[in-house]
Amino acid sequence: MNNSALLSLLCLVALLHQSLAASPQFNVIQFGAKPDGRTDSTSAFLAAWKQACSSTRGVTLYVPKGRFLTRSMLFKGPCRNSAIFIRIDGTLVAPSDIWAIGNNPNWIEFQYVNGVTISGGVLDGKGAPLWSCKLAGRKCPTGATTLGFSFCNNVLVSGVTSLNSQMFHVVINFCQNVKLQGVRISAPGNSPNTDGIHIQMSTGVTVVNTKVATGDDCVSIGPGAANLRIENFACGPGHGISIGSLGKNVNEPGVQNVTVKSTTFTGTTNGLRIKSWGKPSNGFARNILFQHATMNNVQNPIFIDQRYCPDRNCPDTVKKIKKILSVTTLFRSSVKQHFL
Repeated sequence: MNNSALLSLLCLVALLHQSLAASPQFNVIQFGAKPDGRTDSTSAFLAAWKQACSSTRGVTLYVPKGRFLTRSMLFKGPCRNSAIFIRIDGTLVAPSDIWAIGNNPNWIEFQYVNGVTISGGVLDGKGAPLWSCKLAGRKCPTGATTLGFSFCNNVLVSGVTSLNSQMFHVVINFCQNVKLQGVRISAPGNSPNTDGIHIQMSTGVTVVNTKVATGDDCVSIGPGAANLRIENFACGPGHGISIGSLGKNVNEPGVQNVTVKSTTFTGTTNGLRIKSWGKPSNGFARNILFQHATMNNVQNPIFIDQRYCPDRNCPDTVKKIKKILSVTTLFRSSVKQHFL
């Protein structure tokens, strides 16, 4: 690098630091949040978000070290700026009471936000009491997804850890340009309905350098997902990476342009799976590439199920399967299966 280029780089770094230093920062402590893990800090977080969302400049919402108890929170846009940086050095804790958030679709949800980064921290969903309730067959709430994004664009989730979600850990729905990197998701292998990452009706989603251990699909890809890339991904325990189920409804968007590359599956029920209902539908899976997958003690390394029906009264599928799943590019993969 010559002196001129080095000088330009140093100037750019200096300007970046100056910009970050000048941008407003809203610490949730200043809005009344308590890092004791017992005091309800929901109102403080929402008040900090209101200030951040109304700022006309890029802004940082800061969660310092400590444990912050919150109920369900909706961070709603559109905001007046498209550069909100949420830095989490602490842990957000859901209530242990299964009814406190269990009937809400999400514990933490972002809606209609353009340009948000969530960096670091731990999200503890406290899901064990709800799982026990479900496994015992008692009357229970459905359970909340830990982190949901709906109608959001240009989202980055980096270095976040999600623990023991009541239901799904991360859901991306009707979004564009979302990237998850360095995310860690963890729940026991017998925790019901705890999908790691669910993506549907969204385009341009990237998941890289991420590890998921859970009781259901590590990644589930639903109708309307397009231009999706998953790379350097580890799954296990769990049910693998699943496309579908597709074709449950007659008029249903398909899944297309999906690349799943450099993955490792350990102790999972499935590796790479596509599942569709055996009944008439416009749904499809097209341009799917699974490449460089390593399987360790996987029951079904590659599983294509065109007669998916988890319930009773399943439809007659014999003459209808071809209408459901259209895969033009399925496998160009090297799959290695190891048994320990």
